[in-house]
Parts: sequence; structure tokens; C-alpha cells
Amino acid sequence: MICLVESLFRYVGQTVTIYTASGGLSGSGFTGVLSYVGEDCIKLITGIGAAPACSIGSACTGWGYGANGGGYGYAGNWLGSVTEIPVCKIACFTHCAI
Repeated sequence: MICLVESLFRYVGQTVTIYTASGGLSGSGFTGVLSYVGEDCIKLITGIGAAPACSIGSACTGWGYGANGGGYGYAGNWLGSVTEIPVCKIACFTHCAI
């Protein structure tokens, strides 16, 4: 596992696809920007959040609790997603050769 972790560490900040030893859709791989490599797990940014639609202090609506579906903040701003994968479940990974 040490060799795999060392190899992955060289690609932090780059887009990679991680294939896991699992079934279903997860066996098809996870593609994202490698943001963290540890001895036990890695983290991929698999969905980048959108930029704010309105600047602070503007006249945009939709702010506050309960607006457009609930919760604080602008409801139209997608937050993105992070996928955490245990190193022991990684079967292989691919990266750009450049």
C-alpha cells in the first residue's frame, strides 16, 4: 500500500479516475480532482460547486432561512461533492500521462 500512496501523492491537484474493488456503479470508477492522500483514505473533489449568483450586498432575492427550499444561504448555489475512498479498496487508478 505504501507504493500506491506514494504514487497517488504525486497527482494531488490533478484529475484522476480511481477504480475500487467493489460492485455496482462504484466499480465503474470515480473521476475527480485528487485533493488529499493519506495512509488510510484519499479524497476526490467529484463535483465543483457553482460560483455565487449574487455578490454580497446586491439586490438579489432568495437569501435567508426557508428561501427556495430551506436552509441558510442562497438556495441556487450548488455546494459540490467530495468522495472519500479507503486506500485498501483501491484496485487501480488512471491519470494523464503529461
